[in-house]
Amino acid sequence: MNKKVLKTLEYDKIKLQLRQFLSTPVGLQEAENLYPETNIETINYWLLETADGVLIDRLKGGISLTKLADITTHLKRLNISASLSATELSEISNVLRNTNSVVNFFAQMRDEAIGESLQVLPEQAARLVSLPDVTRQIQRAIDVTGRINDEASFDLKAIRGKITGHEQAVKNKMQAYTRGKSAQYLSDPIVTIRSDRYVLPVKAEYRNQFGGVVHDQSQTGQTLYIEPQVVVELNNKLSELRVKEHAEEQRVLQELSATLMPYTSELAQNVTILGHFDFVNAKARLAAQLDAMQPIVNMNNFVDLQQAWHPLLDKNIAVANDIALGEDYKAIIITGPNTGGKTITIKTLGLLQLMAQSGLFITTKRPSTVGVFNEIFADIGDEQSIEQSLSTFSSHMANIVSMIDQIDSRTLVIFDELGAGTDPSEGAALAMAILDKVASLGAYVIATTHYPELKLYGYNRPETLNASMVFDVETLRPTYQFLMGVPGQSNALAIAKRLGLGLDVIGAATSLTDKSDQDLNHMILDLVTQRDAVKKHNLELELRLKTTKEQSESLAEERRQLEQKRARIVLDAKNEANHIVAATKKQADQLISEIRKERLNAGQQAGKLSEQDLQAKKGQLDKLKQNGSLEKNKVLQKAKRAKALAAGDEIVVKSYNQQGVLVKQHSNGQWEVEMGILKMLVDDDDIIKTEATAKAQQVKTKQKRQKVAKTSITGGSSRRTASANLDLRGVRYEAAIAELDRYLDTAVLANLGAVEIIHGKGTGALRKGVTEFLRSDRRVKSFHFANANAGGDGATIAELT
Repeated sequence: MNKKVLKTLEYDKIKLQLRQFLSTPVGLQEAENLYPETNIETINYWLLETADGVLIDRLKGGISLTKLADITTHLKRLNISASLSATELSEISNVLRNTNSVVNFFAQMRDEAIGESLQVLPEQAARLVSLPDVTRQIQRAIDVTGRINDEASFDLKAIRGKITGHEQAVKNKMQAYTRGKSAQYLSDPIVTIRSDRYVLPVKAEYRNQFGGVVHDQSQTGQTLYIEPQVVVELNNKLSELRVKEHAEEQRVLQELSATLMPYTSELAQNVTILGHFDFVNAKARLAAQLDAMQPIVNMNNFVDLQQAWHPLLDKNIAVANDIALGEDYKAIIITGPNTGGKTITIKTLGLLQLMAQSGLFITTKRPSTVGVFNEIFADIGDEQSIEQSLSTFSSHMANIVSMIDQIDSRTLVIFDELGAGTDPSEGAALAMAILDKVASLGAYVIATTHYPELKLYGYNRPETLNASMVFDVETLRPTYQFLMGVPGQSNALAIAKRLGLGLDVIGAATSLTDKSDQDLNHMILDLVTQRDAVKKHNLELELRLKTTKEQSESLAEERRQLEQKRARIVLDAKNEANHIVAATKKQADQLISEIRKERLNAGQQAGKLSEQDLQAKKGQLDKLKQNGSLEKNKVLQKAKRAKALAAGDEIVVKSYNQQGVLVKQHSNGQWEVEMGILKMLVDDDDIIKTEATAKAQQVKTKQKRQKVAKTSITGGSSRRTASANLDLRGVRYEAAIAELDRYLDTAVLANLGAVEIIHGKGTGALRKGVTEFLRSDRRVKSFHFANANAGGDGATIAELT
């Protein structure tokens, strides 16, 4: 990307805003080296980084990093086996602490919902090398200010303890001179230090009162700083201890430096990754400051900016516009008066494209698409050069000539006031010729002009669209609204009339203008009027549609709640009925059991109820029970289906009144929802399915029912197959008789001639019950025990009718 366009479109001002959020040398260097990329994979990766950073910044306040020093020279010294100072080791320790902090930060997020939404930063964090043992060793030895701690070594702690003792002894002796009679010989009753030794400020005339050594004197010579003879020996000992302290400190520093030497490459990698995380933090915070969104990158260079504004303007003041280029047309010709916003519009397109290709979010209010251009050229502003003796026109032409040699099919060209600065007729002709040349090279173009001839050019040329900036003639003010598809109209006469110029002058000027120009202005005015009417009508329709939709959703919700309430009432009633039936059934079971026992003891008598009749009566009781489960409750089942959600459904988040798409459901029951570039966790109750999703699910359910019905029809023959024997061993008496009843139905339907019922021998109760049941069943023609070698009286063979 050429450097000139970066300056012309004020790209460096965006980078300057980015720098204010950086706190590391590597991050600052990365921002300094940031330029638009032309590889779509790299651009998308950078944008994913920014998206991760935005999510972390919004939910966690950003990646946790403190201000880091540049340790590049420290690592170089370690590579040549040099010993680092305490301050240098402290700065490396800060890097290690930040490394551990970031590693723990991402490890914690893996266990949270946000961890599933991050796309690329966790992979980068995984490359950080944590050195916990080395970190603890340095932190124990050196504090954050670069001072060596007493705990750095046993010897150092012992030496410093002796130093403290000797210092206290010296101070005690010296303090004695500051009190009593000796104080009269002192200029000030204090103890001070000169040349690292404790001294007293003695008046010059009393220098012989203390003996010892004179280390310094005041500027006037009236005060001498004397070390009394009585503490000379103590001070000498103190100096020796300080020499030992310094030697031990150097040994500690050498030992710590040697510990770090094997890890210089890991430290360098950590510094790079931490600096990059600092840069990602900055990109995320710049996006938050600008209220910017993640763009979609289109390889075919279809640019569609929705409600975009210039990022260097205040969002609350700037007018947002839709700008589209590349899909249906490759050139836009913007006409209209000065100060109408033409230049800022084309700069917005160019700068947002540069930002997107740099991995930065762009200032749009709705999800937007950008292209990937290998080059962007811009001819904007006054290019006049006194040094090169170039006029404005000549300078523009020189700039355009240099562009044309480098233009290809993946180039975006921005022209401001193309052909201006010369004779209008020649300038218009030259502008059209330049646009034709650029079009023949396959480039994408957006140009502004004053020439009315280019309005007709934009209408006649293929893949070219007219556009304009709306001007309010009533207030004589530009609206800064970008209007695509309609050329700008000339407002000079209307403005002059509004400002009070006489009608005679206005009339004369009108008569002198070309009739075709007047017709064109009338046509444009009519188009603008019709567009405003259509726009107003659309807004009214959208408002009415929104109101109707809200009312419909409210009524549907009320109806759903009423159906649920009704279903609950019915369910409660059925449950109460089931309680009654259950009590009755319990009594009936007890009665049947007693009757069966009596009958088995006394033998069946004519006219008594058969086993089959008893089971039939019991079945009638069972049928009285109401099914209260959700699976059989059609109302509740319908309410559940209406609320059923699945990944990929289009929904509306009620609290934000925004449409989005369901990504997936997390273990806590919340749904991850994608709304434009944002992803957030939303409660199930805050989600409403869109009408399109509901219809799609209805179609899917209908198809599923048809498939089930088809399966039921085709699978009928398979259900008619039945086994030729029934094993009732181990089954309780009542359950066995009921199972036998169902089995005989199946056997008859399967056209089985004879079946074997295996009941075992045991106590004989089940065998007797089976025999009694078969004797009274009309489906059984005859029955007998099996042969001795086939089970004997442990199995019964029944011949079926």
